[in-house]
Amino acid sequence: MKSYIIKRLLHLIPLLIGITLIGFFIIQLAPGDYCTKLLMNPEIKPETVAALKKQFGLDQPLVVQYLKWLWCAIRFDFGTSFVYHIPVSTLIFQRMGNTLLLSIFAMILTWVIAVPMGIYCALKQYKLPDKIFSVLAFIGMSLPTFFIAFLCIFAAAKTGILPTGGVTDYQHESYSAAGKAWDYLKHLIIPVSVLVLCSIGSLMRLMRGNMLEVLRAGYITTARAKGLSERVVIYKHALRNAINPMITIFGYQLSGLLSGAALTEIITRWPGLGRLMLDAYFQQDLFVVMASLMIGAVLLIIGNLIADILLSVVDPRIRYH
Repeated sequence: MKSYIIKRLLHLIPLLIGITLIGFFIIQLAPGDYCTKLLMNPEIKPETVAALKKQFGLDQPLVVQYLKWLWCAIRFDFGTSFVYHIPVSTLIFQRMGNTLLLSIFAMILTWVIAVPMGIYCALKQYKLPDKIFSVLAFIGMSLPTFFIAFLCIFAAAKTGILPTGGVTDYQHESYSAAGKAWDYLKHLIIPVSVLVLCSIGSLMRLMRGNMLEVLRAGYITTARAKGLSERVVIYKHALRNAINPMITIFGYQLSGLLSGAALTEIITRWPGLGRLMLDAYFQQDLFVVMASLMIGAVLLIIGNLIADILLSVVDPRIRYH
């Protein structure tokens, strides 16, 4: 297993180079750049724009620009943001904490609810609880994220119980330690609820389908014929095999921790990386876009690696070399 992990981490290097190379040149296909937009402002002199291009290296050939960016990125220097005029790494780390907090809370809550619910529906197939949860799951899967977010915000605005944006209240610093914790939690409820409601239905249906497929397998019939209790058959034999495909999905969800909540962050006004990345794309803030692309690629590869490791832990038949 150790050699397999080392090999996968070594493969990370050419993969990242390939992803960033393709991404860099695709971004350049957009007409103009950040400095081109400045030329449209009559109050900005062309000499100032030319100086900015030279400062950011935009006056050099694309290959030279990419190689310089790559050399700096290897040393964890992602350049300076065109818009905010601060290091990109500083800008991203300022927002990363909020996005990670939101995504991790939502992912844990979704899995804690969806997996047991899927198992329960599989054991109660076609009975009333299964039908009710299946209808609710289909409703959640059919409604778009922005619609669920607007409904949650509307409900919060009407009731006044929960805040409709931000991370903390303006009086946050005057609160006690418990009050500050509750303030954070209170602001998290709406964006976390949106993410959970959007994800729980599909995960529940997948878990239900996996469990039903395993329960029909021959070895489950054999286990029951041997006189094993239903609890042992379900949780020791069936669940261990039904959970394998879910672990793969879990790995993909890990890769989306920093980008999967972008739309929810924008609508619920949660100050994370979602708004930052969206603005960077529209404003052609090249270095911010490239940094977000690299972070997403690293998380995708590491998420898949974690999923492979978890699969080998859950299923002893799986071995990597």
